[in-house]
Order: sequence, then C-alpha cells, then structure tokens
Amino acid sequence: MKRHHIFLILICSFILSRTATGQKSDNIPSQVKVKAEDGAYNFFVNGEKFELKGVGINYADGHDFEALYKAGGNAFRTWTVKNAEEELAAAKKYGFMVAMGISIGKELYGFDYNDRKAVAKQFKKVKAIIKRYKNHPNVLCWVVGNELNLLFNKNGTLRPVNPKVYDSLADIVDFIHKEDPNHPVTITFAGVIKEHLKVALERCPQIDIVSVQVYGDLENVEERMKNTGIQKPYMITEFGPMGFWEMPKTEWNREIEEVSGPKADGILKRIQKGIINNASGKCLGGFAFEWGQKQERTPTWYGMFHKDGSQTETIDNLTKLWTGKHPENRAPRVDSILLDGKKATDNIYLKPNQKYTAQLFASDPNNDILTYKWVVSKEVITRSQGGEKEIEPPRVSVEVLKDEDGTFTFVTPKNGEYRILGYVYDNKGKAGGGNIPFMVKNN
Repeated sequence: MKRHHIFLILICSFILSRTATGQKSDNIPSQVKVKAEDGAYNFFVNGEKFELKGVGINYADGHDFEALYKAGGNAFRTWTVKNAEEELAAAKKYGFMVAMGISIGKELYGFDYNDRKAVAKQFKKVKAIIKRYKNHPNVLCWVVGNELNLLFNKNGTLRPVNPKVYDSLADIVDFIHKEDPNHPVTITFAGVIKEHLKVALERCPQIDIVSVQVYGDLENVEERMKNTGIQKPYMITEFGPMGFWEMPKTEWNREIEEVSGPKADGILKRIQKGIINNASGKCLGGFAFEWGQKQERTPTWYGMFHKDGSQTETIDNLTKLWTGKHPENRAPRVDSILLDGKKATDNIYLKPNQKYTAQLFASDPNNDILTYKWVVSKEVITRSQGGEKEIEPPRVSVEVLKDEDGTFTFVTPKNGEYRILGYVYDNKGKAGGGNIPFMVKNN
C-alpha cells in the first residue's frame, strides 16, 4: 500500500474516533442559512429546512430541557452567554438549536454610547464570545442585544435612543459576518415601531434577520411588519401572554393578570394568527416566553412553569402545536377567580380585620383530584423595567377560616395594597392559577 494511502486512512480513523467521543463534533459548526424557498423564508441547517419550535430560556429562571424535548420543541433562545456551557451541552444532548444571546449595554440601564472607551470594551467582549462559540454545532444564530430601542421619558412614554447604538451594532454585525459566515445575525426590538426600525436599519442595514418582541400585538404582527416596508425576514424572539402594559389596571394602578385558562387560550389564538397563519412569507417563527418561572408584577405572569416546576396549560398547547397532540396528562383548567364575589376589574376595596372569601373556579381534563393553595402577599415595591430582575414581594400571614375545594375564607390584614393568589395542582406535575389585587382601607 502506498504511503499516502496509509496516511489518509490514519487521518480518517482519527477524525472518526474523535467524532465518536463527541470531542471533534464540537468544533464542526452547522451551516445555517436563511433563504426563501417557494416564496417563503426559512432557516436551513446543513441544507435541511428547519421549522422553528422555540422558547426563551433564561437559565436562572428555569431550564427544564427534558420537558422541552418531550413537548416537541427544537430550539431555544438565550439573552446572555453566562450559562452557555450548560445550555449548549443540553442542546447537544437533546438536539436543540440555540439562538445565542449576547448581552449588550442598554441606555435604559445607563450605558453611554457616546463613551468610546465603553463601546470599545464592549466590542472586545463580543469578539471573544463569537470566537469562543462560533464552531459549536448547535448554534442557530446570534441575537445581539435585547430591546435596545427601549427607553422612556419621565412620563413613561417612549423616546428614541442614541443612533450610535445602531452604529455600534453595525460594527458587531460586520465582525460576525467576517469571523463567522456560518450563522445569521439578528437584533431585537421591543414592539413593531416603524420609526425605531427605520433608524436602526438605516445604520445597520447588513443585519440578516429583524427580530421583534410582541405579546398582545402578536396577532397584528404580520400587518404591522408589512406597514414598515421592511423586506427582510423576521422572527418573534419573544411572545406570550398579554403584557402587563396591555392589561387593565386597578384604580390604584396595579396590573391585572389573566387567569391561566384564558391566558393559555389567548396565547394559542395569537400564535395561530401571528405565526402559523402568517402569509407574509417573511416570518421565520419565534420563541415563546418563557420556559421557566419569573417574577414580573406577579410570580406567574410570564413563566410557563410554577416555582415548584409544575407545568401550566400553555405548555400543553405548545405540545399540541409541535407534536400534533396534547400530552396524556393535561394541566388543570382555571376559568376565573373571585374575591368577595367580585372580579379583579371591579376594583376590590376591603376593610381591615374583616372576613372575606375568595374562590378559584377550576376543573381537570383528566378528572384528577385537585389540590388548592392560597397565598396573600404585599404588592411589588419597585417595578422593574425592560424585564430586569424584580423582587418578589413578601407574603402576608392571615387568619384562615376556611380552605377547601377552591374556596378560601380569611381575615384581612391592616391597611395597604395586597394580592391574593390561588393555585391549583393535579399532583402529577401540572398546575394552574389566578390572582386578584385588592386594597385594604377603613373607608
């Protein structure tokens, strides 16, 4: 046998052995493209069409990767690379693709894009991230920054960010395109705001995908994106329940959350209209928010899990969309919650040290025996902006007079703003619930 033939055989054997142990494969990137086929844009991974079935995972809020796999999901997005090693290891184990989030300074939190040194330091960190993870086979795309267009006036209205934000992004996108030609790049926007998108794309036209984050407005996303005139493909990098800014408030300015049943219904309806039935040919799909548990106005507003890991009805609906059928065991259905016979929108004022009753109206698709849990808590003291960390308010100890079958009678605490939260469990890993804000005052 000729010497060069022997050499080739040895090289091939080495490659195969390294791949078999999983070491070499981590250095072979997937070739990811976004291209139009039959009039519609899609992801293509190593030449195969990839239909996005994704969720948002913020590792600290929960990361039940096995549950995502069982539900039929095939991708998740992140916001930072803080837990990238664990996330990519899970992606490799379960076959997920990852939209890798890279945290970028936000004016909302004080980052100054006029500070050249700060911008250069940030750019250096981003370069290191790209070089470190660009060859991992489970990387789908890069998500640079999160809602950088989000900035408020003192009266709470939106105002434009410094255009240098997008100059900085353009430099980052150019670097990624040169350093990593295998993965597309996107930036995310809070809402579909034509003026914001216009400025961004004038300064960073080389972006591959435009990503918007919408909640109640998901059902209008096709029309709104069409009205921007943008011809690029787009993703919905966050969608979910009605946002707290989209819901009614009490007279004392506390947000009213949907109970878990109608919440799940609404999410499903908006997915159908905004993503599944999106006829634009430009929508690549999106990532449901969020695959975990997160305190934001309440402990249950956005998370698809409860603190103890129980899954909600929204996960059942995603499972049906992704696999064609609901899971065998389904979550309890909660249709409404009342306090003193009133709904949250009735602006409930109660007197201190008096007896009142709350009711949670629930049923179970599998006829499981349900267990109820009630919590009375104070209201959030400092409300977060832009999804940043929010401190869960303390619970309040109350005298309980009755607690059975979804009926809870208690004695009210002293004057103040409170919220009563009702939870229901099937004791098989599924849960539902609802809550009502109320004010305790003497008159």
